[in-house]
Amino acid sequence: MAKPKDVDAYIAAAPAGARATLEAVRDVFRSALPDAEERIAWGVPIYRVDRDVGGFAAYSRHVSVGLARSPLPDDTRAKLEERGYRTGKRTVQVRFDQKVPVTAIGRLLRAAARESRAPLRR
Repeated sequence: MAKPKDVDAYIAAAPAGARATLEAVRDVFRSALPDAEERIAWGVPIYRVDRDVGGFAAYSRHVSVGLARSPLPDDTRAKLEERGYRTGKRTVQVRFDQKVPVTAIGRLLRAAARESRAPLRR
């Protein structure tokens, strides 16, 4: 994929099978982070509230939603994995044939945004 100039271009350049999932994930980010700056960084959509909160990226069979700093709480990871989602320390993978876990991702993003507004610890 060529380097997109904005999130609309990123989604438009993604494989057709990924676009609906990308749009749904973008809607969750916009809803959970209404004041966030939406931009392209490192070639993918990133959302910033004081500092980077998270972003998402399309792969061949899934969209990966990632948090910039906050690890996923263990209970959230367990619940998502029970529902068939793959998770990493800071990521949730949503296959194109799965529904986007809107509530869980929204909660994670709001918590990460609160953390991004907190003063940096030194």
